[in-house]
Amino acid sequence: MVDLIPLTCVIVDDNEMSRLALEHFVALTPGLELAATLPDGLAALHFLQTHPPVDLLLLDIEMPHLNGLELIRILPQPLPAIVLVTSHQNFAAEAFELPVADYLLKPVDYVRFLQAVQQVRDFWPRAATAPAPIADNANIFAKVNGRLIRINFDEVFYIEALSTYSVLVTATHKHIVHVTLKSLEERLPFSHFVRVHRSYIANTHRIDAVDDHQLVLGPYTIPVGKLHKAELMRRLAPL
Repeated sequence: MVDLIPLTCVIVDDNEMSRLALEHFVALTPGLELAATLPDGLAALHFLQTHPPVDLLLLDIEMPHLNGLELIRILPQPLPAIVLVTSHQNFAAEAFELPVADYLLKPVDYVRFLQAVQQVRDFWPRAATAPAPIADNANIFAKVNGRLIRINFDEVFYIEALSTYSVLVTATHKHIVHVTLKSLEERLPFSHFVRVHRSYIANTHRIDAVDDHQLVLGPYTIPVGKLHKAELMRRLAPL
């Protein structure tokens, strides 16, 4: 069995029964370590400002004084992975404009909880184990899940912003590195990578088609922003 990297987590919910249910789920889940259970957003803000960074925040939305969405906007960097746990589906659109890993509707069952934890493990690695990448002429070296790995840029279809992280997407993997998309764009030594959207950089060698305001890159489709389309088309213009 593969040893899981422990993830420290904090539960924030003003409902005692919801807190107890999440505490039970955390206790059942290998690799999760409960750092604190807190009754509201203000208590959570104080804890996160005065304690070492945690990996996962299980966060209710509707709470007195400071709700979950307001808390996310003022949390200190780097952010933990955030899984929202709420009774209300109508917050989903607003929530996913923020760096949120998953959105669970109460009452949460354990299988759905496990799926959210796996989502965090797959796509939101710990800041402490993901330092800024080092690039050479054709590769990037990044620490992912405790291992230093080489990523060949020829294999990267596109790069996506994810809060203070960037996701390098290949045909078979999504590698997350702890560096912003803007910083990575400034450091890339490759002319065939071009910003196509505020949240995406595309490898022009991997573009199969431009379809209205979208790019097709192999099995993937990503948006093209209006402000970036002219530069993209200039870069793709035939000789």
